Amino acid sequence: MRSRHSAGRRCLTCEGPLWRGDALTELADRREFRARLEEVLAFAELTHGKQSDRCTAVMLLDLDRFKAVNDSLGHPAGDELLRKVAVRLRSALREQDLPARLGGDEFAVLLDNPVTRDTAASIAARLVDLISRPYMIDGSIANIGASIGIALAEPSSTLDDALRRADLALYKSKADGRGRFTFFEPSLQTAAEARQALEFDLRAALALGQFELFYQPKLDLRTDQLSGFEALIRWRHPQRGLVPPDSFIPMSEELGLITRIGEWVIREACAEAARWPDSLTVAVNVAPSQFSTGSLLPTVQAALAGSGLSGSRLELEITETALLRNGPDVMKQLQAIKALGVQIALDDFGTGYSSLTQLRSFPFDRVKIDRSFADDVQIVRAVTALGASLGMCVTAEGVETAEQMLRLRGDGCTEAQGYHLSRPVPSSDAVKLIHRYLKQ
Repeated sequence: MRSRHSAGRRCLTCEGPLWRGDALTELADRREFRARLEEVLAFAELTHGKQSDRCTAVMLLDLDRFKAVNDSLGHPAGDELLRKVAVRLRSALREQDLPARLGGDEFAVLLDNPVTRDTAASIAARLVDLISRPYMIDGSIANIGASIGIALAEPSSTLDDALRRADLALYKSKADGRGRFTFFEPSLQTAAEARQALEFDLRAALALGQFELFYQPKLDLRTDQLSGFEALIRWRHPQRGLVPPDSFIPMSEELGLITRIGEWVIREACAEAARWPDSLTVAVNVAPSQFSTGSLLPTVQAALAGSGLSGSRLELEITETALLRNGPDVMKQLQAIKALGVQIALDDFGTGYSSLTQLRSFPFDRVKIDRSFADDVQIVRAVTALGASLGMCVTAEGVETAEQMLRLRGDGCTEAQGYHLSRPVPSSDAVKLIHRYLKQ
């Protein structure tokens, strides 16, 4: 077996120079960190069983909100911030521990023997606290945080095992809200494998024709007539069954699949609506990322032309997120789509931070009140009054009782949608709903 210390380098517990491979922070770099970790794991394998309560721990640390500081203050300020983080990192560690910068705002710490779970937790808590304290950078105050994942290396652990486990724990810290530390547990590996399997299936779902649309009816409260449907995607998996959108849409966005899926939804919804009576419309949700590719307008044009559906019978529902993320470019695309006769609705109104601003920035045809506000009389009345003053229709989502619908009608809402009318149903059942309403 080779020595615990690399040739030309000395351990942190020995006299001599520190491991310094990262020029910016004077911490170890990725290569040196991996080499030192490999040596420590090999040594632990030899001494397995002699100190069962003590082990080696690997920490992976990401800075929260660093990009915002870097973008607002500039890259030189970002570099200075990284140097200050490195100083705080070193100050919280023991002499034998190895801090490293892996690249960007990613750091790592090797807690060498002797370390217990309690010691690792104490050091991690100290790091989260220290790194989250304000920094003075070139006369400006910068505030960031830290998310940490910790893996206690088992004697049989390989280098990649230890890093993968720490990374899974780091992912959990981020998912739980950031600014915290998490230890690796076997359940995280199980969840990661399940997610990987779901990702594999999702990538194949569109090609295998596993997606289908369900339709939820909308009622015109002024006439008590069916006004149309909202198209809602479902994933019918051969083993998983019917998968709801909140279980796969976020992953579709992460994987960059949402644009292709969204294009399919528009085409399918238009083709289905073309078979309905001319008085009925179909509404389709548009993800923010569908605007960034520039393909939304040609997709709508092709779907209308291919189905023969009039533009006035298609409604696109967008959220504030789409407007805030893409800015003026979204407005240009919406103007071009609106020129086709397509209606544009602002969805989930009231859940963002600048809804009133957004309503005034574009001539929306409709505003949809989020279901969480359906029982708030004051908000409903304020939104309906605002919609009326701007010439917009107002749809209330999440209507579950006859009393709710009666009150919403009295408050000035023009349209209702929710379980009181019907849950989302397959296209064949949507046709039955149409026939039932036409007979009334």
